Amino acid sequence: MTSPDDTSPAGDEGRPGTAGTLVDEELAAFIAMARSDAGPSPRELGAEAMRAGQRKRVLAAPRGPEVGTVRDLRVGEGKVPVRLYRPEGVPRGVVVFLHGGMWVIGDLESHDRACRRLVASTGVCVVAVGYRLAPEHRWPAAVDDAVAVLRWARDDAGATTGSAGPLAAMGDSAGGNLATLACLRLRDAGEPLPDLQVLLYPNTDLTLSQPSVREKGTGWGLNADAVAWGAELWVPDAGRRADPHVSPLYADLHGLPPAVVVTAEHDPLRDEGDAYAERLAKAGVEVRHRCEAGLVHGFLTLDAVSPGAAAAGERVFEDVAELM
Repeated sequence: MTSPDDTSPAGDEGRPGTAGTLVDEELAAFIAMARSDAGPSPRELGAEAMRAGQRKRVLAAPRGPEVGTVRDLRVGEGKVPVRLYRPEGVPRGVVVFLHGGMWVIGDLESHDRACRRLVASTGVCVVAVGYRLAPEHRWPAAVDDAVAVLRWARDDAGATTGSAGPLAAMGDSAGGNLATLACLRLRDAGEPLPDLQVLLYPNTDLTLSQPSVREKGTGWGLNADAVAWGAELWVPDAGRRADPHVSPLYADLHGLPPAVVVTAEHDPLRDEGDAYAERLAKAGVEVRHRCEAGLVHGFLTLDAVSPGAAAAGERVFEDVAELM
């Protein structure tokens, strides 16, 4: 069931398929509450307060499904912290998962439920990456960590993960940005690439110049200024935010792995994700792309809030299971 939303920001009325509706009543109530009690912005709160608030929300959320084994370890060059989730039996492949959070927040706990759901739904082994965060560690530290874990997962050849099968780089939001940048760096270095990249509402353009940033920049859960704040902390030099090593939308995309790119209708990052999928296809990369109607940024971690968000997450898991 969809619920009309009379507070749709100006600029959406003429866009086909966009009438300010959300996928279900539960998500509409969640967004209405966020609009009525926005509180201080991330820019006002700062990184530490944002992290503390996220930890509090994670502790209050329901735990994800039980899987075969879960353990924390450090891997690769620099001994990057990871959390390894294995299903019962032999995994069908390995997914290196990079969490979202504007490059500033998020950790191995913030997406624990999502990683458990991914394992339970697909039978893959998930390696969640606790990459270094800004502003303490600016670009390219998080990319370095993503590359290090992908190299480790390939070289491990199943000794730790239990599977020498296909390898995927997956990320949501800022994690999608890191997954793309890691694939680009490996390609440019002539190293083996993952077999698949799975990008959920990814940041691909840190200049924030796409139309949806204006159309959906306030009132839909993720505010454009919060993204700008994160980008400023991660890449302080504004002149560098159009660099292909920072914003993959401007990169040469030839030779990258097949991709799943999923965006959301009511997301300020929608257009840059859609544009990235189009540019991948034009570069000859096999792409499975959809924009989820009635959904907002971050739907992967809103499954306990909205049945529609949960269903969209399951569609992503189906993609992973099929393509791996």
